[in-house]
Amino acid sequence: MISYEEIRNDKSVIAYIKAADASLASLGYTEHSFAHVVKVAEDAASLLSSLGYDEHTVELARIAGILHDIGNVVNRQGHSQSGALMAFRILEKMGMQPEDVAAVVTAIGNHDEGDGVPVSDIAAALIIADKSDVRRSRVREKQADFDIHDRVNYSVTSSRLAFSEDGRRLELILEIDTAISPVMEYFEIFLGRMLLCRKAADRLGVEFGLVINSQKII
Repeated sequence: MISYEEIRNDKSVIAYIKAADASLASLGYTEHSFAHVVKVAEDAASLLSSLGYDEHTVELARIAGILHDIGNVVNRQGHSQSGALMAFRILEKMGMQPEDVAAVVTAIGNHDEGDGVPVSDIAAALIIADKSDVRRSRVREKQADFDIHDRVNYSVTSSRLAFSEDGRRLELILEIDTAISPVMEYFEIFLGRMLLCRKAADRLGVEFGLVINSQKII
């Protein structure tokens, strides 16, 4: 099997991630570079590992995570589909088995809230990991130039995914500085993402929850 580390250190993958993030930076989007994709890779893998999935499936989730945003080098619109096609070519060229390529590109092609569906367990884990990456360090602009996306991300002082003690509920636990952004603004831009996370959690057989400032919201 082609490993996550091989793909993460591949020169072409590194170039595409850098170029994709540069394109998004020019459009005013938050950080989508290595900090984001590595976190998504590790969170998706950790989620499946915690649910008892085998290491092969966990590794495929890591690979989907590291590659999931490379389509932004083409265009932000439809980036999940273009990213899936790019990943297909990269992984096939590296010699990955067709079944594994299919699993990865299916997850990548379905991770965006615009048209994504948790059609597989790896896709479900990728969705949750991607949509839960809300944090201050993703903001590029100075506070004077913040739009609503910047304010919401900058207001998040702590963010983590955690299972309940009985393992039946997966929660995104946020601490938000409401002096920077009210909780309502979070829902204004992230409601669609949270609904997709709920569907993804259903696919994995758990309940999705959102806790903000120690208050259960979902």
